[in-house]
Amino acid sequence: MVENKFYFEVQVKGKTEWTLGVARESINRKEGIKMSPWWGNWTIRLRNGNQYKALDAPSVLLSLKSQPEKVGVFVDYEEGLVSFHDVDAAALIYSFTGCSFTEKLFPYFNPKVNDNGKNSAPLIISPVSTLY
Repeated sequence: MVENKFYFEVQVKGKTEWTLGVARESINRKEGIKMSPWWGNWTIRLRNGNQYKALDAPSVLLSLKSQPEKVGVFVDYEEGLVSFHDVDAAALIYSFTGCSFTEKLFPYFNPKVNDNGKNSAPLIISPVSTLY
């Protein structure tokens, strides 16, 4: 039985690059992963310290009022929803809506390269109590 809803939080404070979200179980992990719902993943990313993008089809540049330190990811299978939230600001970052999930989804994390220490902060996954 697939869990109908789940939520997790990831601390991204101090990072200059990252990608996070969810990916379907059957995603091909043996090659470079193409980032798009078309390929079975629903993600957002940060590049160059301040360039946020939702990797939708097509990708969407995001204009955020502040840089999130902790990102919440919420999935609702029945609603076909994956949403990303700035936890501290209690603000929606982006939502993938009208999704059709046909298999299990798993959290996806990519902390990107260290970049000579500029991106050395870890992604920290936070346990969260059930909200529903």
